[in-house]
Parts: sequence; C-alpha cells; structure tokens
Amino acid sequence: MVSTLLAASSTHLIFRFFRRLGILGVLLLSTIDSSFLVLPFGNDLLLIALISSRSRELPWMAYVIVAAIGSVLGVLSVDVIMRKTGQAGLSRFVGKQKLESLSSKILDKAELTIFFATLMPPPFPFTPVVMTASALQVPRKTLLTLVFVGRLIRFTIEGVLALSFGRRVIEYLNSEYLVYAVYGLIAVALIGSVMSLVKLRRPATAERS
Repeated sequence: MVSTLLAASSTHLIFRFFRRLGILGVLLLSTIDSSFLVLPFGNDLLLIALISSRSRELPWMAYVIVAAIGSVLGVLSVDVIMRKTGQAGLSRFVGKQKLESLSSKILDKAELTIFFATLMPPPFPFTPVVMTASALQVPRKTLLTLVFVGRLIRFTIEGVLALSFGRRVIEYLNSEYLVYAVYGLIAVALIGSVMSLVKLRRPATAERS
C-alpha cells in the first residue's frame, strides 16, 4: 500500500514537472516516448493537456510540431544503436514470432509498415517496428521522414480534438479515474523501461550461449 502511494505521488509530480516545462516538456517526453524507454500515452496526455489549457504560451500547432520532432529524435537514438547491432542484436528485444512477422512486412512493404506504426496508439508495437526497420537497414532518411509525417498527422488530430473538446478534456484529465489509469500506465512504463535497458546492456554473446 505504501509503495503504491509513493508511486502515485511520484507519477503525479513527474507529470506536473513535464507540464510546467511547457513546450520543452513536450519535446523531452516525446523523445523519451519514442526511444527504448516505455511510456504509453504519456506524451499524448501531456500534449492534449497543454493544448487544452488556455494558458499555453504558444500557438497549438507549435506543440504538435515539437512533439513530432521529439519523436524523430527518440527514433534516431534507437536507429543509431540498432543499425549497428543489426539482426543479431534485434533478437534481444523482439520475440522470435514477432520478429519474423515484422521482418517479412518490412522487407515487403517497409514504408507502409513504418508509416502505419507511427499513427497507431499503444499497444501497437511501434518501437519494435522501428528497431526492425533499422536492423534491416531501411534508409535512415526514409525512416525519420515517415516518423515525422506520421506523428505530425497523429498529433494534429489529437490537437484538433483537444481544441474541440477543451473544457471536457481538462475535466477528464483532472478526474481521479484518469489519474489512477495514468499511475497504472506509468507502472507498466517503469517495468518495461527497466527490461529494455537490461536487454540493451546484455552482451550479444549471452544470446548465443
């Protein structure tokens, strides 16, 4: 019970921290969200909260563009590592069956698969798609361009919805049910992020033994 309360209060403080940073918080959180770290819906919720707020310091489209740029930066961090490790290192992160499925899709329709992944919300495996594309040496320019365009479309839709349902969105974001849901997502995020970092640090030789 104590640990749950501590996690809840910490999560609330973390979300408030990024929200107070404004557009910089969007950039940081979107970068984290598209990297090896797991943070389902965190960036989307922050973007919606800031755009819905009347106290935002910039036009709403600026938040959308910065969020898309952050996603590109996060994907770039994944791409740099996975492009070097190749298919041999890919097995650390992606299960055998999922790897075979993603590899066949990317080899057949790389651009369409990547673009579709950028539009889909969790639990769609966006990061595994990016890792597989990088490991299979899909051109970096193509990968980053597709991520930027896809995320720009997704975040623009979220921004329009936030503007259209402004007060309702803020009330929903402040509801205790959503707070508990965010706490649950953050708990999943922490576990997933730790697992990703452990896999990242695991020597490739350990996979072969």
